Amino acid sequence: MPPFEAICLAAVLAIASGCKQAAPPAAGPPPATPVQAATVVDSAVPSTETYVATIKSRRSATMQPQVDGNLTRIFVKSGDRVKAGQVLMQIDPLKQVATVQSQQGTEQQQKALYQFNKSDLARQKQLFDSGIISKQAYEQSLQAFQNSKGAFDSASALTNTQKQQLAYYQIRAPFAGIVGDIPVHLGDYVSPTTMLTTVDENNDLEAYIYLPTERAAQVHNGLAVDLLDNSGTVLAHSTIDFVSPEVDNGLQSVLAKASVPASSHLRNGQLVNARVTFSTNRQPTVPVLAVVRIGGQSFVYVAAPNPKGGFVAHQAAVNLGEPVGNVYPVLSGLKPGDRVILSGIQFLQEGVPVQPLSPQPAAPPS
Repeated sequence: MPPFEAICLAAVLAIASGCKQAAPPAAGPPPATPVQAATVVDSAVPSTETYVATIKSRRSATMQPQVDGNLTRIFVKSGDRVKAGQVLMQIDPLKQVATVQSQQGTEQQQKALYQFNKSDLARQKQLFDSGIISKQAYEQSLQAFQNSKGAFDSASALTNTQKQQLAYYQIRAPFAGIVGDIPVHLGDYVSPTTMLTTVDENNDLEAYIYLPTERAAQVHNGLAVDLLDNSGTVLAHSTIDFVSPEVDNGLQSVLAKASVPASSHLRNGQLVNARVTFSTNRQPTVPVLAVVRIGGQSFVYVAAPNPKGGFVAHQAAVNLGEPVGNVYPVLSGLKPGDRVILSGIQFLQEGVPVQPLSPQPAAPPS
């Protein structure tokens, strides 16, 4: 073989031997992903419903005058704290003062006539007992005395009535509380139909809760009530202490009342949400963190045993109740003992190997 051809053949053999390599090893299964997991357990789950409630004071008064006239003084302003019997407003009393003075003059006249007839009756009785005057004359004196006594008593009673009427020209607080809005002004003419202001006591409040009639058989005294704001924050805890025996015809509902603690800082007339707990049942619960929603359906990932060993992620559809604290009650789709995955849910797929960390029981509902 010529030298040139020998060199080419050697080069080809070298290249061929360099390209020939051992086959790569077969790829193994992907490593298991460590995940946090919680074991589904039975927990005491309250059966609750939420309604709109109105806070009302057991002591709330609308101040209206009992007489008419012009306002001459307003001694308070909205928001003032007042004591029982404190004067709030003054209506012009001059006309009534004149009436009282006139009646007092009439009373004095009747009193003078009564005292005269009383003395005259004593003299006539002595003369009658001595046989100086006739019985008829004595009886006439007795009649005059009785007439004057009746007139004097009537005048005294009328004077007292007029004095009491004079007290109505001062508007006083019926109890200690807080003054509400004052829509009237100095000089306004007011009458018994005029609303002057309100006085409310915020220390003795209760929540008015109207329950639907289908709940009438389940509501009773002692049911727990949580008063909530619009964000769901609990403002106060209470219990139902009154259930109306009648159904409201207009609302077709049953009125229930719950006392409001003074420490709640709620106000008369405030609207809140009232969460009533009707019963407590044991149900499986799942943490809120384990739930994902796809197309309106709730799912969880369960760490299911792998026949080849270890665990894999299995997506399970679940039917859940209303959340209670940081857990959902499970109506269907899970059973106690299932291990639901809490971490890395957004990266999981069906059948992915997972390694659950130390199992933790699901937190019970608060």
